[in-house]
Amino acid sequence: MRQSTHSTRKTDLNRLEERTAGPVHRPGAEGYDRACTGYQLLEPHRPRAVVEAAGAADVQAAVRAAAEDGVPVAVQATGHGRASALGGGVLVSTRGMAGVEVDAGAATARVEAGATWGRVVEAAAEHGLAPLSGSMPGVGAVSYTLGGGVGLLARRYGFAADRVRRVEAVTADGRLRTADAEREQELFWALRGGGGSFGVVTALEIGLVRLRRVFGGGLYFDLAERPDAVAAWSRWTRSVPEETTSAVTLLVMPDSAGVPEGMRGRHLAQVRLCHAGPAEQGRRLARELVALAGEPVRSTLRELDYSESGAVFDEPEVPHGYRSQNLLVDSLTEGAGQELVRRAGPDAPLMCVVGLRHLGGALAREPEGAGAVGHRGAAYLASVLSPVESGGEAEAADLHRRVLAPVAGQAVGRSLNFSFGPAAPEDVASCFAPADYRRLRRVKAAYDPDDRIRANHPVPPAPRG
Repeated sequence: MRQSTHSTRKTDLNRLEERTAGPVHRPGAEGYDRACTGYQLLEPHRPRAVVEAAGAADVQAAVRAAAEDGVPVAVQATGHGRASALGGGVLVSTRGMAGVEVDAGAATARVEAGATWGRVVEAAAEHGLAPLSGSMPGVGAVSYTLGGGVGLLARRYGFAADRVRRVEAVTADGRLRTADAEREQELFWALRGGGGSFGVVTALEIGLVRLRRVFGGGLYFDLAERPDAVAAWSRWTRSVPEETTSAVTLLVMPDSAGVPEGMRGRHLAQVRLCHAGPAEQGRRLARELVALAGEPVRSTLRELDYSESGAVFDEPEVPHGYRSQNLLVDSLTEGAGQELVRRAGPDAPLMCVVGLRHLGGALAREPEGAGAVGHRGAAYLASVLSPVESGGEAEAADLHRRVLAPVAGQAVGRSLNFSFGPAAPEDVASCFAPADYRRLRRVKAAYDPDDRIRANHPVPPAPRG
């Protein structure tokens, strides 16, 4: 009897092509490898089938077929945040679901699951509006928002998840549900900051802000000449207004032709700032930082349309393999900043990109009806990322723990969106307050008791009974 049932289930999965409008890719077939690979190249998915969904109906078909066959489902849009690979099962690629519809009067946008922030920013800018987008235009807007979303306007307007008005998601039973403040309220709460464990989101309705221009860009300090640049930035952040969101990236630049002269081979502190207020106020704040830190070797600060906001961080869009760790901290001492510089500098055994993001402001205020975003009171986020090839994961993980050790004593938890790599259950739990994590597990049990939907950083269902 079990043999016959298994045969029937297998047939259901093999008939996916008959159920979907978008293409289905099988191992060994043309298009399979491309569909399994995103921006993150390390450890790609290896499912039994990839459904390139053309719409929500395709997502439903994929989830139902997986349930009939008793296999898991994972989702990939751009692949920036992929933490661990799906082996077997069904991968739903949402890159073809990239529609963005802006309601200028309501200052909202309906964003499909595969849309990047670049598409959302462009569509909103036509109406003098802006989303609470991330630093890289190529990142998937929906997956970013499900993890909370600390973006370029974060200190002024808060988490991207707090601007979600409505969620459309396919749950593990194959139903397309609408979750908002009145319907499916627990699901609505969990998906706004709790990650993607609770359903396959097909679209979000998000609130936009009325904003056309910002002042922003980068100040690049040579740490050999300005060893106190990080400490100066830390002191500067203590008095900047909420309109100013900033971060500092520590990186040893390669000595190659692709790097601007004057920066090649240097260990740099790259301060990136986005000021959502008057440009002259932004210029004054930048001058105050320079007075503390010293003259930079390069500045890209200028007033710019928000449609150009990707230039603030100016991050590379070349796919590669990488791993990272992060900590949310309640303070950043000058000594800790200097030790981060030393541990991730030219003598590190692997290339390290250390990031420090200034939080607080609107991020620290929990709006009425907020979702599951954790640790709103954190003052800074510290992260470290390294390019990694297969086989080098353990070395990178050990180095990352050593690099972050100077701030570990001030840690209050972790962030979902800055963890690139398989996470232990306790690491996922550390992203939330204990009561919220227990609530998330109950939501998971209610909507996916068999743990069918596999997220980058999974929340397991609460035990039955």
